[in-house]
Amino acid sequence: MTQGKPRILIADDEPRIREAITLILEREGYAVLVAEDGQEAFEIGLREQPDLVLLDVMMPRMDGFEACHRLRAHYRTRHIPILMLTANANSVDNHIQGFDKGANDYVSKPYEFKEVVKRIERHLNWAKTQRAVSPLTGLPGNLSIQTERQRRVDSGERFAQMLLDIDSFKSFNDRYGFSRGDTAITAVADVLAQVIETQGHAGDFVGHIGGDDFTVITELDRVEELAEAMKQGLQERMPQLYDEEDRALGYVRVLNRRHEFEDFPLMSVTIAHAAYDPATGMHLAQLDDQLRELKEYGKSLPGFVVVSERRRSHPEVAPETPYGSPPKLEAEPPAPRKSKAA
Repeated sequence: MTQGKPRILIADDEPRIREAITLILEREGYAVLVAEDGQEAFEIGLREQPDLVLLDVMMPRMDGFEACHRLRAHYRTRHIPILMLTANANSVDNHIQGFDKGANDYVSKPYEFKEVVKRIERHLNWAKTQRAVSPLTGLPGNLSIQTERQRRVDSGERFAQMLLDIDSFKSFNDRYGFSRGDTAITAVADVLAQVIETQGHAGDFVGHIGGDDFTVITELDRVEELAEAMKQGLQERMPQLYDEEDRALGYVRVLNRRHEFEDFPLMSVTIAHAAYDPATGMHLAQLDDQLRELKEYGKSLPGFVVVSERRRSHPEVAPETPYGSPPKLEAEPPAPRKSKAA
């Protein structure tokens, strides 16, 4: 849920209904966004990421069912509670179709506004307790990440998962303070989201595990391409987070745990990825173990790196080492007394 007033998106093609619901909700302390049809609701939902969406079923351009389906399919909005507004109060098929598209609840016309407010309050409280979204980045959080992985496992899908971890983040925090540290976290989130938006597919998923750790879930045959695109985007973006003086030096000087000044390299990112294949009888715990092992290996290497598994269960990849071929490293000038910050 966003800071301050919870934001409710109302999508209805009837102006009088929009105005009436807006008046009631603003009186109850909510901030209101409005859309005149399903297409506009989807666009506003992606851009604004409201705390809850009220969707009329019958609307021009795109009806409520399709808008609900698209909001549920996108990683930015799949966690948002959606209430469908319908004039067919007694239509079981209508309700089932809405639930199949991802709706959380129904409200029937003519509305009893006390009931609408109470249902909104209940779903907002539920979403808050689930902690589905990182409050810092707005990306899906741990609950959403676990739900997304289990959904793919239950459907028998093959997929690839990345872990992304910022190296030397502590030294950046020590040098510039926690507020600038938060800015660095959101900058990484923005790069990952931009890559998914511009080069990803509708089913791709990016989440914020917490702190300086992120995850991406995608298709097996596209994970390398996306990982390299994220690496390139982060290489371009992260140096800009430093003051010009530190950027020119290529390192920051901060007090270490022994209270001595030490030079630490500029932040970089380790990207580790591994595959889940149900045909091998793999368990998600095994995938997690692989990803942790790969990430630790990647963090032992300097600079921005992408590391991946190479296993005989994947015949399209020739087995080489436990970690596959060595990662391609960009040439970087050495930093004085280069060491890893925790």
